[in-house]
Formats: sequence, C-alpha cells, structure tokens
Amino acid sequence: MSPHPRLLLRDDPGRSVPLDPRTPLSIGRDPASDLCLSQAQGVSRHHALVRVSRTRAGQWLLCDLGSANGTYLEGARLRDCRPLSDGDEIRLGLQGPVLQFSASTSGRPAAPLVAPPAAGQLDFAGQSLPLDRIRSAYVRSRRRHPQAFSWWLLLCLGGLLLLPFPWLFWPLQLGALAGWILLGSRWEHLLEVTLQDGLAYRHRFDSLETALAHRNGIRRAMGPAAGRRP
Repeated sequence: MSPHPRLLLRDDPGRSVPLDPRTPLSIGRDPASDLCLSQAQGVSRHHALVRVSRTRAGQWLLCDLGSANGTYLEGARLRDCRPLSDGDEIRLGLQGPVLQFSASTSGRPAAPLVAPPAAGQLDFAGQSLPLDRIRSAYVRSRRRHPQAFSWWLLLCLGGLLLLPFPWLFWPLQLGALAGWILLGSRWEHLLEVTLQDGLAYRHRFDSLETALAHRNGIRRAMGPAAGRRP
C-alpha cells in the first residue's frame, strides 16, 4: 500500500491515483493530465489541480484551474485553493464525476463513529433516519462569533474618547484586542445530513476531526450509493 494519500473515483472504486507531495496532480480532459477523464461530462481540458501547501507541511490543497463548470468541494464551489481533509468529496462540474480524497495511509479505513442502531437506520441529532432516504452528508465550518471584528472595531473607536486618559485608554484597547483574538479564533463545525425531500438535520462539533470522522462514518453506512441518490 502506498504511503501517500490517494484520489479515488467514486463510481469506479477500483480506480485510484496516488498523490506525490513532490509533484502536483492535474485533472482534466487533456491527455497530458495526470488524471485524464477524457469522456467525463462537464470536465474541462484543464479542470483542477491537487498539490501540497507551500506554507503548511502535509496539507493538501484542491485548486480550480478556471474550469467552465466549476470544481465543488463538499458541495461548495471553489473560488481559490482550499485544504482537503480525509474523506472529502470533489465534484468536477455540477453533473460531473466525483472523486474522494483519502488521507489514510493504512490498509483499513478508520472505524466510523456513527453507526446505524438497526438495519437501514441511522441515529443522528436525536432522530432515527432511514439510510435509503439520506441524500448527502457534509461538514460546514464557520466562525462561532462572526461579529467579533465589529465589536472590536466599535470598542476601539469608542475608546478614542478616552485618549486624553492613557491609564484608561490603553487597558481598554488591550482588552478589546485580546477579546477579538480569543473570540475570533473560535470555530464551530456543523455536520449536515440532508434527506431526499430536502429536510436537513444538523449537529455541531467543536473539533473538525470529530465532525469529519462522523461524516465519513455516515457515508460508509450509506454504502456505495452515497451521494448518487436524487
């Protein structure tokens, strides 16, 4: 088994491409592409690129190369390069092929943290969901306090009134800066499970790794048809 991460073609589980940190992997219809998908619908000649980050060791990035139909990572269209996590799904165009990024270097996938309590059922967010009704499972990350910068700016502007009193001004400014750093650095990660009828259930996690492990567990429980249901 290769020690490097891999890209797996979801509709053809036996086909995978190892990723080499020394060489970016190009994806497209062009025969010179490292992953050539010449017959795939919606794929541009030079569609996307997977490479290692230049600033963060071991972090893989997915980059769109100006494709006509777009590159989608976990259901969201890319506008620039975005980091990849184990189990992430990459769709080339709205109706194009789906690739899965596998960071696992062992022969066995990690055990799912979410398991169906009974045949055909999944216990999630206090609900028992039929597996055959689940359309998708995605993780969305967002700042827990998105208004932190606005609060900091208002405190700084308001603190200017205390400028003639430096023994009040500087503690206020330092306190506002510390509050912004503390609140602005906190993220939350929402695992969203969507059913075929559009109804969505969400659960919040503080740890991205835990949220991704639950997502991957749900996808394994859904089976090979995951993500292809209407």
